[in-house]
Amino acid sequence: MATLNDNYWERRYKACDTPWDIGYASPPICNFIYTLTQKDTAILIPGAGKAHEAAFLWEHGFRNFKICDWAVSAFDTLLEKIPEFPRENCLIQDFFELSGKFDLILEQTFFCAIDPSLRKKYVEKCSELLVPKGKVAGLLFAKKFDKPGPPFGGSAEEYQKLFGDHFYIDLMIEAKDSITPRAGSELFFIAEKYN
Repeated sequence: MATLNDNYWERRYKACDTPWDIGYASPPICNFIYTLTQKDTAILIPGAGKAHEAAFLWEHGFRNFKICDWAVSAFDTLLEKIPEFPRENCLIQDFFELSGKFDLILEQTFFCAIDPSLRKKYVEKCSELLVPKGKVAGLLFAKKFDKPGPPFGGSAEEYQKLFGDHFYIDLMIEAKDSITPRAGSELFFIAEKYN
């Protein structure tokens, strides 16, 4: 398996080798964002990539959010689309070295892109970055992949056990509004941090 570091991801973006990128915000994430009533919610999108979900948040009046990715080139699409997007809200760094406090972490394709050996550390980092009763919400793959990752898959049972040490699982169900190629293979989840 390739070393999944900043150079790896930068090469992928520069080569336009981003088959996970659907070109717009994922419908399950959009439908979740529609339910958010507090526009000042402090949100983090880790592994944001081309940040289509960030553009969707911006277009719907959210301003208190940050996006994080290792690849400098990942943010080019967002900054071309929304030139006024604050550059200081684009965090070009390792998610595991982030600091700050957030009300919500939006998960879209980051969890499935990191080496599975880091998943426990991911859950611990989410807990560290969230305020008490803060939430992590988004999509996880509910399947195993035939080829070596990324992406890396898993199961609801695995994820419930993994998140259970730090979070209440409010919801973990098959996403009914996935894009057609991912239908039946995505779980939408909401997990709330313990006090």
